[in-house]
Amino acid sequence: MEESEESSVRTLFDNEARLSWVLAGLSGLIGAAAFMHTAGYFVTFMTGNTERAILGTFRDKTEVFVPAALLLMSFLSGVVVASLCRRHLWSRHLHGPTILTTASLVVASVVDTIFSQATESAQVDLLPILVVAFGIGALNTTFVKDGEVSVPLSYVTGTLVKLGQGIERHISGGTCTDWLGYFLLYTAFCLGALLGGALATIVAGGTMLITAAIVCLAVTMYTHFHLDKHGPLTTT
Repeated sequence: MEESEESSVRTLFDNEARLSWVLAGLSGLIGAAAFMHTAGYFVTFMTGNTERAILGTFRDKTEVFVPAALLLMSFLSGVVVASLCRRHLWSRHLHGPTILTTASLVVASVVDTIFSQATESAQVDLLPILVVAFGIGALNTTFVKDGEVSVPLSYVTGTLVKLGQGIERHISGGTCTDWLGYFLLYTAFCLGALLGGALATIVAGGTMLITAAIVCLAVTMYTHFHLDKHGPLTTT
């Protein structure tokens, strides 16, 4: 039992776990940037977008339900495209979805720069945010086991549910390893959102997108040249 617990603790703090915290934090940062520098668009909160897309029709507010529906489709497209790439192109680079996320952030930054120069507006328009949502959808396929996502990076509701279940198992005779991993993942997302919110108060939206793109590029290079070349722990 002690050996099993020690093994669980090591897994909680291995390379894959640390990468998940970084990517969860990145999701939080991107989500904060998108929300605070736009008309209130969600790129990580698909539950909220679903409700907006449905309930917005009752108030006949196209500015509510149309962007929400487009964000949903863009996010879903990111998941589908990244999953296809994992299956057919990235069999030896299981963390390849970060490449799509980086590319999406770069494209979004370029599009936002073009739009901001044309409109002289500091607010990020919907089009670059749709590209960001695509990248977030792709990012969520980074950790896959047996064909299913094993670590939902931006699905905070699911993380909290698993955290609560882990706490119950600990209370019922388990150990802290039953919930600590989910707590750290949730904390990383919150810290990313906090950092994104703080940065959003002092820098423009385009700068935030560029910052996120640089961070994501650094993570992508790390996963490509280190984790994927030294035996990633996740499998498809």
